Amino acid sequence: MNKYFIKKWTKIVLTHLILLTMMLIVASPLLFAIIKSTQSMGEIFSYPPKLSFGSATLNNYKKALLDYNLARLMLNSCYIAIVITTLKIVFSILGAFAFVFFDFRYKKLLFWLILITLMLPIPVRIIPLFEFMKQLNWGDSFLALTVPFLASATGTFLFRQYFMSFPDSIVEAAKVDGVGPLRFLFQILLPMSLNTIGALAVIEFIYVWNQYLWPLIIISSNQKQVVQIGLKSLIGTGDQGTDWAVVMAGAVITLLPPLIIFILLQEQFMKGFALSENK
Repeated sequence: MNKYFIKKWTKIVLTHLILLTMMLIVASPLLFAIIKSTQSMGEIFSYPPKLSFGSATLNNYKKALLDYNLARLMLNSCYIAIVITTLKIVFSILGAFAFVFFDFRYKKLLFWLILITLMLPIPVRIIPLFEFMKQLNWGDSFLALTVPFLASATGTFLFRQYFMSFPDSIVEAAKVDGVGPLRFLFQILLPMSLNTIGALAVIEFIYVWNQYLWPLIIISSNQKQVVQIGLKSLIGTGDQGTDWAVVMAGAVITLLPPLIIFILLQEQFMKGFALSENK
């Protein structure tokens, strides 16, 4: 019995040590950035390297937010991410609802055409999209950053697959009770789809937050740029070259909004892709 107990706890301890080691390895770049964001330039380039928190925390973060305008750019990115995420979810739900619960001509063909758009890489679409935005006089505007991304083939597919898993008995019971399509959508489907909505919200928010190529091409005004462009502009802008402490502070700051969204919606995110639980 004692041998079995020792063997069991040895296995548990070793497993946790391995997991802890792997976690530290994965998190080491983030920990490195956080530590360096608190140091001065002298501390960053000191030898041997200083691996403890420095004395310039407030100064570095103040420079990144105010002197390099990251605060304004983060507000721009938050606005764009919230608008796109919200409207993408709305349009995806409506599209999936139509494909699952309504019959109309060419329904399968239209759905496959939507899926085909997933096979078109961004470089193929970006030049025609740029020309289209210029024809609409939407260049250097928030409309160009939001409207082209409101439709989501991924979201439509995700909600369609989820709606198709609903038991037919629920649909039939709603019809018997005289529940109309919109009432069925808002009172039955949406309350049962919160996990899928949360999962898609996490994916879309992070995707929009990390956009770099399209804002770089379509936006020319610094006040309308997104935070990823602002983060890149920190490199090489110091009085004596790149102030890596401020760059690290900016990287930590820009990480916070998507991290907060993930923490708030992590339960919905995990359950939203647990297909076995949704059936």
